[in-house]
Amino acid sequence: MMAEGTFELHPGDALYPETVLELSDVPQTLYVRGNPKVLSTPALSIIGARKASPYGLAVAELAAKVAVEAGVTVVSGGAVGCDQASGWAAVNAGGKHVVVLGTGADVVYPRSSAGLITRAVVSISPWGMGPRKFAFPRRNRVIAALSQALFVSEAGMPSGTFSTAEAAMDLGRELLAVPGSILSPESRGTNHLIANGACCIIDEESIEMAISRIYGTLRYSRPDAPGIADLDPTQQTVMHALIASPLKVDDIAALVSLDAVGVLKLLGSLELEGLIERMMDGRYAPSKFALHAQTPFGHNGKRVN
Repeated sequence: MMAEGTFELHPGDALYPETVLELSDVPQTLYVRGNPKVLSTPALSIIGARKASPYGLAVAELAAKVAVEAGVTVVSGGAVGCDQASGWAAVNAGGKHVVVLGTGADVVYPRSSAGLITRAVVSISPWGMGPRKFAFPRRNRVIAALSQALFVSEAGMPSGTFSTAEAAMDLGRELLAVPGSILSPESRGTNHLIANGACCIIDEESIEMAISRIYGTLRYSRPDAPGIADLDPTQQTVMHALIASPLKVDDIAALVSLDAVGVLKLLGSLELEGLIERMMDGRYAPSKFALHAQTPFGHNGKRVN
């Protein structure tokens, strides 16, 4: 007896998503928790690095928000990093989000995705099955199949993201990727995808345009983004450099010709404003708040309107 809110879908069932039937080896059972009808709605899959930078997280969240505001469902693998960022952004924007698990659909994995996994979940692994390495590449093919396009927010090389990207290309799905600094290991994979034909996403407007073109829908709202406090010229210089690539304290000190005390005071002020944050490896990077702000930095220490 199936638990309430759980379903097993098979090819030929009315609710089995037609897009998944395009796979060369069609899953004979989709295990679903939540509303299975959402699996057949227009969808954008958003994936990226697990050990994501603030840049990658901000981009994933922005893409999810724009998709939801255009009436498009967001699909992800629920993994830590960019997947979870896109999922929560979709939910918080009032949209639909589907998690495709590499475990049974009734297994909470990873634990940090518990809040997302209680919503709409699909898996090709049997009920109760724990994480198995072989299951994740198969899961990635379903992520690619459920959507009309795949958005890669950040990926290094090598990266598990590429199995999903390859599946999307095999299915004829459009591949969207966000460029990053050529000096940033976190962006090497996405830069590689762009060099090999992926659609280059350069800003929020290009996300909107891609979604409009692919799904034939327009974003219905554009709420004001949070502003950024006016910065002095030295702060401006540091922010421009950090947006290009995360830097260590010594690199920042050399950039603005400050001693150790001076650069720590500078970084402290930017952290206090919520504009930068310290990464696990000791480098500093722009915060998601700063990266989400739509008002670009000016060259005179003032915001450009």
